[in-house]
Amino acid sequence: MLKPQVVALFDEYYSSHQHPTNRLTHKIAIPLIVLHIVTMLDWVKLVAVPVLPGGVLTLGMVAWALSAIWYLRADVKLGLMVVLFMAACFPVGRMLPTWSVVAIAVFGWLVQLAGHSVWEKKSPSFLTNLVHALVGPLFFVAVLFGDYVLKPVQPAGAPARA
Repeated sequence: MLKPQVVALFDEYYSSHQHPTNRLTHKIAIPLIVLHIVTMLDWVKLVAVPVLPGGVLTLGMVAWALSAIWYLRADVKLGLMVVLFMAACFPVGRMLPTWSVVAIAVFGWLVQLAGHSVWEKKSPSFLTNLVHALVGPLFFVAVLFGDYVLKPVQPAGAPARA
């Protein structure tokens, strides 16, 4: 059972993701965006730590650890799925040439923004609530595993059905 504050975040996020094609674009774009963000942050080397993979602490590792705390506090099962996916982005990202990571970034963001501008006709929710940049991956994992069920949203001013 999801915590009430997580359900509230999902409900708010879902209100900007009503169009099925927009949701489909996000299923493609969100993993690509997570991959490129983790990979690009991993390029920023902070300090030598010989026991870490690559022997260096990176900004990506710090961001991963901080986001892991947020995801696991939000929901242990769903958070673990997102955190494990993010962890898998490190070795994958390290194998990819720089140009391909940049291409993935551009493609992922174009697909995501197309979903909002062409189909949803609403700006991305993280532009009004930055926390939604974290909510997106968790939301789609919750939908995938059936922990959050998509319900039709009544248009504003529409009478409620009995």
